[in-house]
Amino acid sequence: MDWQGQKLAEQLMQLMLIAVSVIAFATGYLMASFQMMILIYAGGVVLTTLVTVPNWPFFNRHPLKWLDPSELEKHPKPQPSLNINSKKKSLKK
Repeated sequence: MDWQGQKLAEQLMQLMLIAVSVIAFATGYLMASFQMMILIYAGGVVLTTLVTVPNWPFFNRHPLKWLDPSELEKHPKPQPSLNINSKKKSLKK
């Protein structure tokens, strides 16, 4: 799953859960049944999981291009600079 696919999966999950929550609450309220509300919500959570968790092809529309190992040698990893004189000065007034 690429970065855009992860974003799409997250947005889809949030949208589906909100929609299922509203539908479950409205149905439970109209039928005066807490059990029906919970069952509808649980079914929506399962459906949302089946839609967003597997690595479906529409989540892989923008594949990442990895660097070849031969190209990696041409571009060395930057080394962190060590600043020895980076002591904090105390503020004295």
